[in-house]
Amino acid sequence: MKTVWNNLIPPAISWTLLLCCPSLTSAVLNWEIQRYDGWYNNLAHHSRGTVGAPFVRLLPANYADGVLEAIQEPELPNPRSISNVAMQGMSGIPCDRNRTVLFVYFGFHVIDEILEVTGSGCPTEFLNIQVPSGDPVFDPNSTGSVQLPFQRSQWTTSSGQSPNNPRLQINHATTWIDGSSIYGSSHSWSDALRTFSDGLLASGSDKLLPRQSTGLIRLWKTADPATKQHGLQGLLDFGNARANESPFLQAESIIWFRYHNYLAAQLKAQNPTWTDEDLFQNARKRVIATFQRIIFYEWLPAFIGQNVSEYGGYKKQVDPGISPEFQSAAIRIINSLVPSGVYMRTKACLFRNVTNVNREDRAFRMCNNFWSRENPNLKGPQDIDDVILGMASQIAEREDNVVVSDLRDFMYGPLRFTRSDVVALDIQRGRDSGLPSYNQARQIFDLQPITNWSSLNTRLHSEKPELFDQLAALYKNDISKLEMLVGGFLESDGDSERLFPNLIRDQFERIRDGDRFWFESTKNGLFTPTELEAIWNTKYADVLLATTSAGPQDIQRHVFFWEDGDPCAQPKQLNDSDLEPCVKVSTMHYFQGSGAGFGILIVALCCLPLAALLMAFTVAGVRKKEKNKLQKKTVSVRTPTDSGNKIRAFEWQGPKEPNRPVSIILDSDKCLKAMDNKGALIRSINLCNVGHADIIQSTNDEQKALLLKVPKEYDLVLMFNGEEDRNNFVEDLKAYLERHGTNLLIHEVKECTLLKEAVTKQQRIKILDTFFRRVFAQVLEIDGSDAGDFDNEISKKAKESLKCELTSAEFADVLGLKENSMFVEQMFSLADKDGNGYLSFREFLDIFIVLMKGSPEEKSKLMFAMYDVDGSGSMSKEEFSQLLRSFIEIANNCLPKEQIQDVIESMFKDAGFEDKEELMWEDFHYLFRDHYHELELAQLNVKGIEGQKRGRTNQVSFIIKKKDEVPKSAESQPETSPKETSPTETSSPEHFILDLRKRFGKKSSQTTGKVFTEPIRDKYTRNKFQQKYHEYRQYTQNHQRQIFCSIIFFGITAGVFVERAYYYAVLREHSGVPQTTRVGLIIARGSAAAVSFLYSYILLTMCRNLITVLRETFLNLYIPFDSAVDFHRWVAMAAAFFSVLHSAAHAVNIYTLSANPLSVLACLFPEAVHDDGSELPLKYYWWFFQNITGVTHLEFKRPKDFDYKSGQWVRIASLILGANEYHPFTLTSAPHEDTLSLHIRAVGPWTIRLREIYSRENILALGRNPKIYLDGPFGEGHQEWNKFEVSVLVGGGIGVTPFASILKDLVFKSTINSKILCKKIYFIWVTRTQRQFEWLEDIIREVEETDKNSLVSVHIYITQLAEKFDLRTTMLYICERHFQKVSNRSLFTGLRSITHFGRPQFFPFFNSLVEVHPEVTKIGVFSCGPPGMTTNVEKACEQMNKRHTIQFHHHYENF
Repeated sequence: MKTVWNNLIPPAISWTLLLCCPSLTSAVLNWEIQRYDGWYNNLAHHSRGTVGAPFVRLLPANYADGVLEAIQEPELPNPRSISNVAMQGMSGIPCDRNRTVLFVYFGFHVIDEILEVTGSGCPTEFLNIQVPSGDPVFDPNSTGSVQLPFQRSQWTTSSGQSPNNPRLQINHATTWIDGSSIYGSSHSWSDALRTFSDGLLASGSDKLLPRQSTGLIRLWKTADPATKQHGLQGLLDFGNARANESPFLQAESIIWFRYHNYLAAQLKAQNPTWTDEDLFQNARKRVIATFQRIIFYEWLPAFIGQNVSEYGGYKKQVDPGISPEFQSAAIRIINSLVPSGVYMRTKACLFRNVTNVNREDRAFRMCNNFWSRENPNLKGPQDIDDVILGMASQIAEREDNVVVSDLRDFMYGPLRFTRSDVVALDIQRGRDSGLPSYNQARQIFDLQPITNWSSLNTRLHSEKPELFDQLAALYKNDISKLEMLVGGFLESDGDSERLFPNLIRDQFERIRDGDRFWFESTKNGLFTPTELEAIWNTKYADVLLATTSAGPQDIQRHVFFWEDGDPCAQPKQLNDSDLEPCVKVSTMHYFQGSGAGFGILIVALCCLPLAALLMAFTVAGVRKKEKNKLQKKTVSVRTPTDSGNKIRAFEWQGPKEPNRPVSIILDSDKCLKAMDNKGALIRSINLCNVGHADIIQSTNDEQKALLLKVPKEYDLVLMFNGEEDRNNFVEDLKAYLERHGTNLLIHEVKECTLLKEAVTKQQRIKILDTFFRRVFAQVLEIDGSDAGDFDNEISKKAKESLKCELTSAEFADVLGLKENSMFVEQMFSLADKDGNGYLSFREFLDIFIVLMKGSPEEKSKLMFAMYDVDGSGSMSKEEFSQLLRSFIEIANNCLPKEQIQDVIESMFKDAGFEDKEELMWEDFHYLFRDHYHELELAQLNVKGIEGQKRGRTNQVSFIIKKKDEVPKSAESQPETSPKETSPTETSSPEHFILDLRKRFGKKSSQTTGKVFTEPIRDKYTRNKFQQKYHEYRQYTQNHQRQIFCSIIFFGITAGVFVERAYYYAVLREHSGVPQTTRVGLIIARGSAAAVSFLYSYILLTMCRNLITVLRETFLNLYIPFDSAVDFHRWVAMAAAFFSVLHSAAHAVNIYTLSANPLSVLACLFPEAVHDDGSELPLKYYWWFFQNITGVTHLEFKRPKDFDYKSGQWVRIASLILGANEYHPFTLTSAPHEDTLSLHIRAVGPWTIRLREIYSRENILALGRNPKIYLDGPFGEGHQEWNKFEVSVLVGGGIGVTPFASILKDLVFKSTINSKILCKKIYFIWVTRTQRQFEWLEDIIREVEETDKNSLVSVHIYITQLAEKFDLRTTMLYICERHFQKVSNRSLFTGLRSITHFGRPQFFPFFNSLVEVHPEVTKIGVFSCGPPGMTTNVEKACEQMNKRHTIQFHHHYENF
């Protein structure tokens, strides 16, 4: 293809440039340059026509509530149903006026020039369109649940407040025809498109094509619905965000890209001294004027079928704003002209075949070429020319009510539902905009209202009367509800009474008349009359001739029409059947493919606290094991007296208990003992008074279970390794028992029956529980409601408890003493009446009555009898000593034997018994004469019951009846108190002792007395409910203050939770949070507030000194300070609960955010997420592990007398964010500079908010720079860099900030010949990509230009690339080194600094410094960055210090 710039220049343009415009050869920018964003076009109303300006209503809004609620079904019909009825029809009918497809896509370019409603409002509001059940395209399975996604357009926040101020949508493009679709709608956008050389727009590898998009420009990047491709590949940079929507709109945009560069090249040739800005602005001015002329006087008349009014000059009172009636209805009529396919042809009239998605066709299939990436048919500039020529020769579809299925059934949609219906979407858009009805809109232009359905379009009504009948049925035969878009599509052809042509003409005329920079205006000074004449003579055909390879003979002069005799007629009018089928709709869940990773991550995070607990338990276990080892060394284990053979087995302890290994020993004392692995005694079974024992063996296959049943003992169940081991044990036991005269009976049952019948230790404990409760009930007069309901207990259990007899071990256990205690042995011996080694219920009851309710005399008599071993009625000193030792033994032998003897001598001497060797009871009782009160109150504390404090009236007397004085009603007589007891009623001491010994199993010829007790108290019964109520009432009374304070505190906690939850659920509804994350964020924020409140008080409960002070104040009457530890636990448990709830809610939030499209996320996180149409949300791992970051550069005037050193830091506070909240940041400015600078990375709420406060938009809104408070400077280790001859600075990420100051300081001092010790600095910059810190590149560049003595050596490590010898980056490394060698600049950074790939190897680097600087004795190493990096630096320094005499001194800071 010939180079376009060498083509034949159209006469009009050539004459204009070379002959009629001599002023251009010496032009300067002597006119007012039009802004890119549309501001200040109207000097009275600056914001008119700007980006973000609201629409201008021509009629009152039509909302359901008059404010913002769109009218929906059933008030209006279903949009998809309207589309199926009114806009469905046959394709392939040519336009009546022979308008070309080039006219259609030029029109789409014009729409994008003045109108942009892409994107959704914030918060996101959905008006999804319900698809009728059984729809052949979208719901063929008749599910009735399919919806077409639709999000409401963005609106201005100042609207939607009342019926007088209804919602008003926003235009995201400039309203003016100012070339914003070519140059972008902002200055930065335009700059991104420029080369800043010769006034050209940036091109790619071919100068005739724009540059491939790199993401710097926020283009719309919707996914291809046919192939699901998405991303930047295949997209080109344009001023129109939607220019890549189709190859045809892309070709239109390329034409204007070429035309600008064509004019700039011509101007450069004629004016070689002009600057880039001169060339660019002159070419831009000419392009805009040409564009205006073609739109208004060539394309618009062809569109509306009538001429526009004459230009009457600029009218500042005219508002050019886009009307909702134009945006949502009138301009959409162009969709009816779109064909199903588009031809490509060459200059030789050869119509090319086209490769579509599934096959090769004669033309592009429209529906399969939306947002296509790297289209195989568009490989070079000539292919773009062929698309333009093909569209110029192809006739568009007829302008009628029919829209081809490519748009009506297969319009591109979001990836979650890849196809949509453009007609249904336009109808819904009209409802979103609150459009008036069709008849209401006709009133604007004084058009007669339509009163019946047939008068809409008489010709169409006669052809398809059923269409109008069905449409009338949808609107319930109420033509007043007919919507504007539907009525406009059905209007009669060519009728001057049509609504849409009038709306379109009105809109464009307002744009023209209100534009101060309009090309026809003679007051703006843009063009001379000669230049205007040249512009008037330039048609769109001239632009195409200048920008394509076509000649005048290859394309018609009026390119928007094709007439007979024009070159290259189309082969045929295309219809659906001529092309490949459209790719059908498909669905996608945005979270698809992330479920497994998300689940694993959640499980991993949940396992972190479990892992911490496991580590804690492991450490505790290790310490316990060590403790046990120490105890094993010091504690002796009691061994059996008989060293008989040990029989090893496993003891079965119960169905829910693990088996434990035991060793069975048959003792010579007729006792069977079970020992554990350490030789400690587990239990012993007394076989002395046993007449027989039973063995029950299992008959299962393994035959390893054995049950030993001994009377009055719980069963011993053993599991052996096999039948042989069990048989050996039975034989040994049988022989052992026979030697001691005990019979052994052997039975056999199944193992399951054996285990079921076994009485385990737990069952024994339950029996003993009933045993003791019965004893306590009788002794302490406890009724059934307190001691337990004996009547409801099963009869078997009751009988077992009555027949139960205590062993000495169980007796010792109930007393809380050791079995071998002297006190236990003496008391057990006294209580055991029959001497069988067990205590029956009655025996235990008798001794317990005396111990619990006896008088001082009776208790002393009991003790006297216990230690009168020989029963002589007297106690020797040795026996008295034994008595004291037994009590001292209970007190853990707290006195030595010598002291005990001294105490005895002292007591005897004090009582005058020093000469007595034997004590009678009276003497024994006299020894305690000063302690009768203590003896009276003394009780025996046992497990399960606490001692009771009793008065004298609660005591009982032991009345000894004579044989002939026992009345029949003795048991019913009232108790006689000790004061009322006559001497004759009380037996003598000798008689009592003999009687007591008799009752406790000792021989005596005296008469046996009985105990008579009758408590004096009222008895009442309670049911279980009353008992629980009583317990609850008692607890409430005892803990009134605790309950009151807990209710107050946790009530506040609940209030904090509810307040935050309510705030985000209701008060923040405008943010879109409730609609997006539903309950997740609400719970997360509520629980976070609760956690913050709880953790702020959890330590207060541990402030011991404060609690000690407060306990002495009146507050102690209301606040239970003594329960601080318990309250601390409750607060901790509540905080843990809310923490778990908070984490779980955020897991739900991350799932929700990962499953929502970008349009939703862009509302919630505008700083981090931009809605570019690509839809795919950020993956779950982004939300977990990445932050919303950015760097804020603050530079402000240095305060007077503010002296600091390089590497120091300051604290700042923003007045807007709170004057008391300071944050530390390192200074990046050097001490010699007049200003202070900070580079602050936005990684948290405060820094992100700071970035927003100092944004350009916010500063413009405030009209000034927000003030800050400055505190400092403060020192750190980095400021010591100048104390070493050689210093190494290592910065990672934002950790480079202190070194920016140091580098500038060093270079400055070297230029003024300042005397400093440091002679060389090596700066190692570790970064993922240098693009993250462009500001540091500027500082390094400044240092390189200033550093004339090579004091600084900079090494940059880019970690996002692999190591230099990795196959993936070898060529990059070669290119980098070659570029460095040739230009002394880095290919990646543009700096003279050396660029490396991968992570730095510090040890080899430090090792090389030893060779380069052998004269130094120490090297300073200063690092700042993430802990991993500073740790590696520290290890490298340690290795160097071990191997070399040169010492590396490391100073580091982590962030």
